[in-house]
Amino acid sequence: MLPEARGLVVRTYTQVNRDLLALAPLLNVVGRAGVGLDNIDLPACESRGVQVVHTPDANTQAVVEYVIALLSDALRPRLTLSQSIPNKEWNRLREITVGPRQMNELTLGILGFGRVGSRIAEVALAIGFNVLFNEVREIPSADRRGAEAVSAERLFAECDVVTIHIDGRPSNRAFVNAGLINRLNPNALLINTSRGFVIDNAALAGFLKQQPDALAMLDVHEPEPFGPDYPLLNLPNAKLYPHLASRTDTAMNNMSWVVRDVLAVLEGKTPRFPASSNANP
Repeated sequence: MLPEARGLVVRTYTQVNRDLLALAPLLNVVGRAGVGLDNIDLPACESRGVQVVHTPDANTQAVVEYVIALLSDALRPRLTLSQSIPNKEWNRLREITVGPRQMNELTLGILGFGRVGSRIAEVALAIGFNVLFNEVREIPSADRRGAEAVSAERLFAECDVVTIHIDGRPSNRAFVNAGLINRLNPNALLINTSRGFVIDNAALAGFLKQQPDALAMLDVHEPEPFGPDYPLLNLPNAKLYPHLASRTDTAMNNMSWVVRDVLAVLEGKTPRFPASSNANP
């Protein structure tokens, strides 16, 4: 149907590149039902006069909630009971199920201070974390939510927890490299819900093997789905999730409303959320 299409709506994995555009001579607009633009060749679309629209704030709340859930899973182990147990077993379970550290004793580092990162800072500070962040843009003091701006090197060296929220621009590929990873504390927690390719997976696997008390919780991967040769597979201190951070009914509904802007472009109107190569989630 591409030769007849004036509008195209895609999600995460369809690559809108020059090859696809060559098959769609009538195309006026591409709607990315989501936030990231990694799968959209913006210069190619621009050269063809194809407008790109997306839903930049559709899943912010969902991702923030997911990160907080991962933090809770890591820092507050818990279990449920399905039957009555004797007093001795009750006491044993209470002895072994103990959170090693409270959130208000820890420093949380946020790599990327866009919509998601800044909102996580707000929530984390309310919980009691000390919060540091690193961002390529200059963030005015009034917009820092009480967090402190630091270098990426200091972030990885000083934080007990690092959560990654940088975007998919090519320069961010393997941004979290061996030099940063090896600065982490031996019992650090690393969370990634941004893009799989921003981490050097081999370097992270090597670090986790050397530091059994460290933990990585990874919701995004390179590639997706990963194969049996994935460096982080079968490591006891790497928890791998199938890209779930934005999976709430509300977020998916919000993303689906990209059709409003698609229709606006087709009707010659100005869309609310035109995509930009500088978009930062």
